[in-house]
Amino acid sequence: VQLQASGGGLVQAGGSLKLSCAASERPVSRYTMGWFRQAPGKEREFVAAIRWSGGNTYYSDSVKGRFAISRDSAKNTVYLQMNSLKYEDTAVYYCAIGNPILSSTRDSQYYYYWGQGTQVTVSS
Repeated sequence: VQLQASGGGLVQAGGSLKLSCAASERPVSRYTMGWFRQAPGKEREFVAAIRWSGGNTYYSDSVKGRFAISRDSAKNTVYLQMNSLKYEDTAVYYCAIGNPILSSTRDSQYYYYWGQGTQVTVSS
């Protein structure tokens, strides 16, 4: 499976961006698609995830209430709507797909395929 992420850019603090991640083929129903991010000098961290079947969503505490993950099954695409952006949201955002068990949804090692990343820069 190939993943193509897009939608990053430069935005002022308080602004919004919407990221997209298109999969080259329909994800297996048991799979989970997630967004992770990595800021300079920091480790990659979990942002949000959605189970392809059922649509259950999961968020990190740092983005809960500001970001929303969704999917369009017809387009094999997952979106990340980011609102009320903060300077500390600046990072390269990666989409990924995998098959983590529920307790491992936030663990990047359970995601098999990764997109190329899209830069999000929030100016203060």
